[in-house]
Amino acid sequence: MGLALGAGLMLGACGFTPAYGPDGAARDLLGRVEVDPPGSREEFDLVARLEERLGRPQAAQYRLSFRVEIAEEGQAISQTNETNRYQVIGAVSYTLRDRETGRDLSSGRVRGFTAYSATGTAVASVASRRDARARLMRLLADRIVTRLIATAPEWNRP
Repeated sequence: MGLALGAGLMLGACGFTPAYGPDGAARDLLGRVEVDPPGSREEFDLVARLEERLGRPQAAQYRLSFRVEIAEEGQAISQTNETNRYQVIGAVSYTLRDRETGRDLSSGRVRGFTAYSATGTAVASVASRRDARARLMRLLADRIVTRLIATAPEWNRP
């Protein structure tokens, strides 16, 4: 307990402010970001994770637009010349805008990858592929939120 208290005092002394805290630059993100509606299974997974992290919009002040790109590459080939492991590579370009003014506040591109095994039955391979794509979208959504939090002090000024 003493160690936690000491760490808290040291963080407070250095000017650390929690991002979502009362004085945090990212406090206005929670419940205020309306994300573009999904148009695919992958986009649905992305939007679901963004809303999980940022909250469902109640009084949307910002609009988050995005564009998803996904590619698959074979990673392992069996002795019978069948690809049995794939890498799923993805990128999301995003822009956060002020809903009232239409001004771009933050934008960027995040990238990531996951992999899945295509061995076993066709059903197992399809399930592995879907799971890999869902994991990729969660990872990319988390990276977008991290970037929004990191850039909030630049665009979220009272």
